[in-house]
Amino acid sequence: MANKKAALACTVCGQRNYSMTPTQAGQANRLEVKKFCKYCNKHTLHKETK
Repeated sequence: MANKKAALACTVCGQRNYSMTPTQAGQANRLEVKKFCKYCNKHTLHKETK
């Protein structure tokens, strides 16, 4: 069985920069992390997407 994947998208430019295995399926809120965006060239807030 394959693992599901989710992406972390930059909230400023919308680019999907990081991939990860998603958090638990029943969880209502999505992961939000400050990470480096190579397109914005600075640390920005990234949100979990499908």
